[in-house]
Amino acid sequence: MSNFKNYIEETLAVIRKYSDKTYPVGIILGTGLGGLVNEITVEHEIDYSLLPHFPLSTVESHQGKLILGSINGKNVVAMQGRFHYYEGYTMQEITYPVRVMKYLGVETLLVSNACGGMNPIYRRGDIMLMLDHINLLGDNPLIGKNIDELGPRFPDMSEPYNLELIALAEKIALENKIKIHKGVYVAVSGPNLETKAEYRFLRGTGADVVGMSTVPENIVANHMGMRVLGFSIITDECFPDALKPLSLEEVIAAANLAEPSMTLIMKEVIKSL
Repeated sequence: MSNFKNYIEETLAVIRKYSDKTYPVGIILGTGLGGLVNEITVEHEIDYSLLPHFPLSTVESHQGKLILGSINGKNVVAMQGRFHYYEGYTMQEITYPVRVMKYLGVETLLVSNACGGMNPIYRRGDIMLMLDHINLLGDNPLIGKNIDELGPRFPDMSEPYNLELIALAEKIALENKIKIHKGVYVAVSGPNLETKAEYRFLRGTGADVVGMSTVPENIVANHMGMRVLGFSIITDECFPDALKPLSLEEVIAAANLAEPSMTLIMKEVIKSL
């Protein structure tokens, strides 16, 4: 941990060889949701393998590239591929790119994920704005010695997802006749999908959807004072009494169905910032 700031500086030194611009908007794209990159006026693509101390994406559909560019004239830095706890990384490694983003100037972070829908009114292909989350990963990226320059020892989490951004996204969805939900995301470690009993338990906690990501990045973003807007794409219906086997191909196909609508909302949110 004592070398953590040195690690960040080493990563930034490589990125600054490509660009010395400030990037106020950060984007993290989830499973099957990399299409927003097509809307970015790309200036530079940097493979994660070229960035010191960056983990590498090991999951199918996660490209493993840091994208520097702009959307609607706003400078953005996008992660085309994220990291998960089940890949064997520590929480600090998973969230390291969020720390780097802050030093690139990111003030607003947009995150997306593919998830299972447990709320009975949700359907495959629906979009949910994240109002809140429950951390059942069994770990936290802030455990260990706190670096006061990065954020406070006990960051407030009363508004983990920014209410103004949620209202803006809702308004854009309404104007474009896009169906959208608001709800609670519960994060579990994975990588296996849940059993029927586990879905019943997770629904009983008050969660509407379940996934294996996003929460660590959100905690670190809040720790560093960023505003966060989260999108969950329901890729399967997790109703215990009607549960069916599911493949990754089906998850990606469902994500691809919803991606154009989510991309439109993200683009318009960025335009309005």
